[in-house]
Amino acid sequence: GLDWRVGLALGGALAMSSTAIVSKMLAERLELNSPHGRQVIGVLLFQDLAVVPLLILVPALALTVDSGDADLGMTLAIALLKAAVVLALILFFGQRLMRPWFHLVARQKSSELFVLNVLLITLGLAWFTDIAGLSLALGAFLAGMLISETEYRYQVEDDIKPFRDILLGLFFVTIGMLLDVQVVMQNFLWVALLLVALVALKAALIAGLSRLFSADSGMAVRTGLNLAQAGEFGFVLLAQAGALGLVDNPTMQPVLAAMVLSMLVAPFIVERSEHMARHFSATEWMNRALQLTTIAAQTMDEQGHVILCGYGRSGQNLSRLLERESIPFIALDLDPQRIHEATAAGETVVYGDAARREVLIAAGLMRAKVLVVSYADTASALRILSHVRALRPELPVVVRTLDDTDIDLLKEAGAAEVVAEIMEGSLMLASHALMLFGLPLNRVMERIRETREQRYSLFRGFFHGTTDEADATEEQMQSRLHSMLITPGSAAIGMTLGELDLGGLLVEVTAVRRRNTRELLPDAETRLEVGDVVVLRGTQENLAAAEIRLLQG
Repeated sequence: GLDWRVGLALGGALAMSSTAIVSKMLAERLELNSPHGRQVIGVLLFQDLAVVPLLILVPALALTVDSGDADLGMTLAIALLKAAVVLALILFFGQRLMRPWFHLVARQKSSELFVLNVLLITLGLAWFTDIAGLSLALGAFLAGMLISETEYRYQVEDDIKPFRDILLGLFFVTIGMLLDVQVVMQNFLWVALLLVALVALKAALIAGLSRLFSADSGMAVRTGLNLAQAGEFGFVLLAQAGALGLVDNPTMQPVLAAMVLSMLVAPFIVERSEHMARHFSATEWMNRALQLTTIAAQTMDEQGHVILCGYGRSGQNLSRLLERESIPFIALDLDPQRIHEATAAGETVVYGDAARREVLIAAGLMRAKVLVVSYADTASALRILSHVRALRPELPVVVRTLDDTDIDLLKEAGAAEVVAEIMEGSLMLASHALMLFGLPLNRVMERIRETREQRYSLFRGFFHGTTDEADATEEQMQSRLHSMLITPGSAAIGMTLGELDLGGLLVEVTAVRRRNTRELLPDAETRLEVGDVVVLRGTQENLAAAEIRLLQG
């Protein structure tokens, strides 16, 4: 049998799942915001955080292999104390120094220096944790955490993109170099058994824990199957254990091979997870059948009705207007309490996921006159639009969204109308203000009509402040306005906007301010001078590229 220290190290490595594979598959299948998708992403994030104590624990376990259990407590205590001191120093001083240091480097306006600075920080922290007796990987991980806390994180992400795929490729090349094919072939039966055991036991354990924490059986099975493979951090832990002599080569090789194979079969397992969840869960079939029967019974006699996807506040407000006009409708929602209250009041609402093809068919998709997505979830709306386009492309679909970020995407997916919540609120606010100012009603209505016809282009982008950074993930991809001063020595001086071709970077020049004049939507012949303030519109990543072009050429 294996020493318990070896078992603990192997268990930590095998417990990890692949964030890269699973998150990409969920995004492609539009399941990131599904109940099991949210649970899977939560587990993956927790696993990534769990790597930190494991990277500290493995070296401590390796030190006690020869000395025995007697020194284990002291060794672990010293390792944890050392790690706590190092982490405290890095996080305490790092957070205070990182932002001003990046600001100093960014002021030099050199993209090469910026990239070198990122490498310096990463390698420097890796070296610091290494001399402290911790792993290089832990230092690199902490460097990423510290950089993510600065406002330069998006620029860093953009600059390291060319290196990311190369370094990821090199990472898997080094893993492949660790694999001894001859040893694997000699132990092929063990590798096959380990692969089956890893995938089956891991899926069963995760599904069981998910079920224990109140998930239904279908959701639990999907979660288990999505997380059944090995992960990238598992290779890091296994390589560390092998390098420290904690796991010998004959033991490591079959485990390494099984982990690699589990990642190879992961896409096929995720692809079949829906079918397998229904197969293994008898209640899933019964619940689905009962749900579809209930929905179909509500719409059996309806013709030319409205399908409301979502019965939150917006959905309920719309239903009251439809009821007043005697227009038949059926609402689909996933909140049991809301459905119970609404049905008790006599509302036509049933339990069902509108993003599922069979639910839409049961709701009378082929007989409906209009379909409305009343909740602001782009991923779910895209799934609904894909089903409608496949089954009944001529059906008009109205989609609600929070802002202008996904208007074009939803239009391209087949939405007849996209109602942007913030944009419509701004229109109503503006219309009341203009009428109180004394503008004629017909002129106000004309302005509103023009703005809607132009897909709110007048409202696209806004100047972001510190309070807008709360939801950084969404902010990164959102169009914003950015004012930039053309300083002496800038490459853009004397060039026209057409020559600069900022449109090629997906950035639009909305205005140029020169001394006391402001030119809105300048043409391509506008020539820039020293002291001009150029107002740009685009995503943060594209704005950074445009700024470099204006300053450095």
